[in-house]
Amino acid sequence: MSLTRAKSLETLYAECEAFDRVLVPEAPLASALNRRLDGPQFGPFAITPRRLAAGRREESEDRLAFLAVIDRLDLPWKEAAHVVGNVLQCWEHEGSVDAILEYDAFAGEPTERVVECVADLDTTSGRLAGFSIDADTSVAVVGIDQLTALERSILPDEYETVDPFTDEPFDHSPFRILDSPAAIVDALLETVTPENADDVGVVLDAGGQYSPLVESALEAAEVPYYGGPGFADQPDHRAFLGLLRSAHAGRDTRVGDVRPLLTHLGHGVDVEHDEKRLRDLDHPGTDWLVAFAEGIESHTFGTALDEFESVTDASLPAFREELGALGILEERVTEPAVDRLAFYLETYDVPVDRENEGVLLADANTAAYVDRPLVFLLGIDEGWTRSSPRRPWVDRDREFERQIRQFQLLLQNGVDQQYLVQDTAGGTPVTPCLYFEELFDEAFERFDDLDSVRHARTARSPGGGFEREPLDVEPGRVEAISQSSLSTYVNCPRDYLFGRLVDGPDRDYFAEGNLFHDFAEFAVAHPDAVADADLDEVADVILKEVDPFLREIDREVRRTKYRVGLETIVEFLEANPPEGEAFVTADGGRGRNFFAEYYDRAVDAPHAERWFENDDLGLKGKIDLVHGRDHLIDYKSGAKSSPTSVVKRSALDPPSDRPNFQALLYLTHHRADRPDERLQFTFFHFLETLEDVLRGEADLEDCLTTVTYHPTPFAEHVAGREVFTELREDAAGDCRKTFEQVEYDAYEAVLRDHEFPEADDSDDLLASSLGRALIDRMRAAVGEYRYVENGCTQALRHLRRIRERNYFSDDLDAFEAFVDERLAEVNARRAGAERFPVEGPGGEPNYRYVDHRDCILEGWTR
Repeated sequence: MSLTRAKSLETLYAECEAFDRVLVPEAPLASALNRRLDGPQFGPFAITPRRLAAGRREESEDRLAFLAVIDRLDLPWKEAAHVVGNVLQCWEHEGSVDAILEYDAFAGEPTERVVECVADLDTTSGRLAGFSIDADTSVAVVGIDQLTALERSILPDEYETVDPFTDEPFDHSPFRILDSPAAIVDALLETVTPENADDVGVVLDAGGQYSPLVESALEAAEVPYYGGPGFADQPDHRAFLGLLRSAHAGRDTRVGDVRPLLTHLGHGVDVEHDEKRLRDLDHPGTDWLVAFAEGIESHTFGTALDEFESVTDASLPAFREELGALGILEERVTEPAVDRLAFYLETYDVPVDRENEGVLLADANTAAYVDRPLVFLLGIDEGWTRSSPRRPWVDRDREFERQIRQFQLLLQNGVDQQYLVQDTAGGTPVTPCLYFEELFDEAFERFDDLDSVRHARTARSPGGGFEREPLDVEPGRVEAISQSSLSTYVNCPRDYLFGRLVDGPDRDYFAEGNLFHDFAEFAVAHPDAVADADLDEVADVILKEVDPFLREIDREVRRTKYRVGLETIVEFLEANPPEGEAFVTADGGRGRNFFAEYYDRAVDAPHAERWFENDDLGLKGKIDLVHGRDHLIDYKSGAKSSPTSVVKRSALDPPSDRPNFQALLYLTHHRADRPDERLQFTFFHFLETLEDVLRGEADLEDCLTTVTYHPTPFAEHVAGREVFTELREDAAGDCRKTFEQVEYDAYEAVLRDHEFPEADDSDDLLASSLGRALIDRMRAAVGEYRYVENGCTQALRHLRRIRERNYFSDDLDAFEAFVDERLAEVNARRAGAERFPVEGPGGEPNYRYVDHRDCILEGWTR
């Protein structure tokens, strides 16, 4: 099967002009034919059966029937809507209002009552059932297959049919593939202007992503349009419903949940508060909303609307009228009542008065004719596919054929058709409308498999959007990078970019972490004050600061967590006080300290919270605790990692899928001051033993993860006498037994002459040149004993563990070069040399650790 050419509107008019009456399946086609009349006409010429029978514009009779049923019958709203829909649909397909009662699965007392109620109403279906066209009227029917049984019931015995299709194939224009919905909207605005708006039609899925984008873009470009947002989508209507919902959302409602409502009310609240509970936020912008929610039980829908109108300076007479039609204007605003109202607005289209000028926005799921010279069809994806009702009175095969015919008509509207589509979205192929499977002979899975043309995104033309003005400003350079920014950049450069551009909300763990760090700094500066402090009181203070982020049921658990964390920090600092009189990094400490203000004591601890910016290396950061000249400590509230995991996550070639360069970066900076010394970096996970503390079994050592930097290359280090001694004294049994019998020179000669292999498997280690040489040398020195080979295997494993748990001078040298490369990339991209890509040095990002996920399309690498 292939696309069949549709007759032009001029051809259809020519075939119908001799008839007294022309029946068509939809109003847009009737209007198009009537506009082509070239002489006076008595009565309607082209018209839909419903409008002919009713003598008025077609109304949404499902809504009117629903309003009548809930007014006259005591039925729940959802049940009423379900039964009304079935009755009207069966009437449409069977031609009789009580036909549904012949289906046992649907007959019953509620259905009988609804049938009786609907039969008494003045509906277009009722008028159709009692209407017939005079026998002496000449009638032509365009697309009779598109008419329902009820609509065909008004036809006289004799009439002519006009097929809207020819016998010729239709060669559609190519699908124009663009990169994104925004690019599609840009392409639309390249053509549409206020001057030509009346000549343009846009067909889209009204419930899809394109509808709000197109409406916003046309409004921004001051291009008139009609056929856009419905009653429920009016900003004031949507905001009022959101207000009623928020009032019943509970005490744990977050500021971010009601941000659109706050914006509509004209109350600006910084995004940093988004994760805080609305009712616990001390901010003038939320006062009215909180007060309204607390008094919601005293409101009726009418009084609530009064308050909303007074605050927003809006007038909503249509909404008030609809509340009256529903009979709830004087009803209390309970949560079930709000749910019923929301259901009604989601289910039924309330009529909206529109100015019929400008770009015509047509819904792909309702229209078949768009009488405009230039028609854009956007998306043409799965959202354009209709689902046939699964009801026994519906002939699904016939319904599918009707939909196929309507789809073909829709594709051929206008003198010029432009099909603007996406081939992929978020890295996933976009599935074309399923009707294409029936219409095209060729096999395909995506638009790129069909006749298509790819288009790069272009800037909007003047007056059609945003223009760039050249700025004679040199881009600022990034001279140093922090460990968190570097980790983010390596995982996903574009996520790093958005982190610089977009503010994010505060989180409970940010607030907790900062307070614990402030307490630890205060404890270093004033150990006497902390020794005398009531830690229960301190825990309460932290809880009060974090409380806006917490649910009520979490508070006691968090308080216990804070108490244990404070105890662990105090115990650690008492057992491990910082060494030395003072230690000053490149810069001093930075920022305010909450507990310094709380206890009214200055904090100037030379060991704690030491900020550095090392422009020579391009590194910056804050050291939580300089424990001594060769030992740095960082406080962590998260789960503990092993030394192996710390080193693995700081890998450079290739980077880890969870990059974290903190230990490596801080040791690299510290090496600049202590170039030939062995250095240590310890993560102090002060909540790691939380459960152990509660059981009385805590061991402070379980909180510590330490990695060591050795100021020599790895190969030199493992060939040294210190490691040889470890093999003789600390390694596994056969290793000790073997190496106790050899001299250091024999061991050193093997390690000097052979490179340590990059292998994880023991068999691969033994099969390497180093493994074979070590076994040969040990056998020559010890003898042909079975334990010798196993001892060498244990030795190689021991050396590999040293490699995996420590840093060496060649690691830090490689890291310095790595940072230089990344900074060069960042500055080149900031200067506009290229876009910040999605993929980092390690390839596809780990999206679990992308902070601005909603700003990044998965699989989009450009």
